[in-house]
Amino acid sequence: MNFRQLDLNLLRVLAAVHRTGSVTLAGKTLSLSQPATSNALARLRDYFEDDLFVRSPGGIKPTKLCEQLAPEVQKQLQLLESAVTVRDDFEPARSDMRWRLSLSDLGEMMFLPHLAASLRQLAPKAHLSNISVAAQDVPAALESREIDLAIGILEPRHRGVRSDLLFSEHYVAMTSARWRPPSGKAGRTLSLRQLTESSLAVAAPTATFHGSVEQMLVRMKLSERVVVRARHFGALPELALNTDLLTIVPQMYAANVVQRMDMRVWELPSEAAANYDVRLVWHHSTEKDPAHQWIRTQVRQLFGRPAPAKSV
Repeated sequence: MNFRQLDLNLLRVLAAVHRTGSVTLAGKTLSLSQPATSNALARLRDYFEDDLFVRSPGGIKPTKLCEQLAPEVQKQLQLLESAVTVRDDFEPARSDMRWRLSLSDLGEMMFLPHLAASLRQLAPKAHLSNISVAAQDVPAALESREIDLAIGILEPRHRGVRSDLLFSEHYVAMTSARWRPPSGKAGRTLSLRQLTESSLAVAAPTATFHGSVEQMLVRMKLSERVVVRARHFGALPELALNTDLLTIVPQMYAANVVQRMDMRVWELPSEAAANYDVRLVWHHSTEKDPAHQWIRTQVRQLFGRPAPAKSV
């Protein structure tokens, strides 16, 4: 085994296949065709005289040697990338930078239009993509540079991941304007009894950034009151508008909807309160990169809200 004979570009393929668990996905990450990725993997197998990855019912699995090699290769590639990155001043108006975000379906509705509008004004040649990444996979996607930043209900505790609190949020109930509680008075806040007597519609997105809704329902023993589970929050307003269903959504989203539709927002009873923090997260390897610093500043300026003052 002669290291001088190894094409170092092949190590990027090794790290990508190990990270994604798929030859096809690794190729897409590296902008390589599947045949080219497969060919690179074959050359790696010849060099190391090891299968590196073997097929299993759940996909491809790394061999013992690969498990030893791949994490260290990934680490060294990141160090090399940081070392050779040119830290030029960033000029938004002239840059054709391509940023990759991870937003939930609700985040895409609430954040992407405003961020895109800002970029069209300040950085018209830049590109913006929302990459679907499950919340639990965000740290790995940031580390591998599959995405540059994420916005959502994220509490990163992984080494190398940085975060800023953008704002704190809470859930509310939203119904059609004509809806009334099954019993009792129609005040600003629903009582626990009124909530338990209502039929509910909630969103259960695949890459869930809002699992706390389901957690609240389980805690309050309200799961059986859910008669409709949609995949996306975008379906809930129409559901509520045309039925007797009560939906539970973030207050920010409800405030946006009532500006466009004949809806009513109700505060939830204190027993059902479910608050959460929305954070901006990124990887430390982009901490001092001028382009990444600039886009993070835009996000903070657009969506950051000061914490509410505490009552004395």
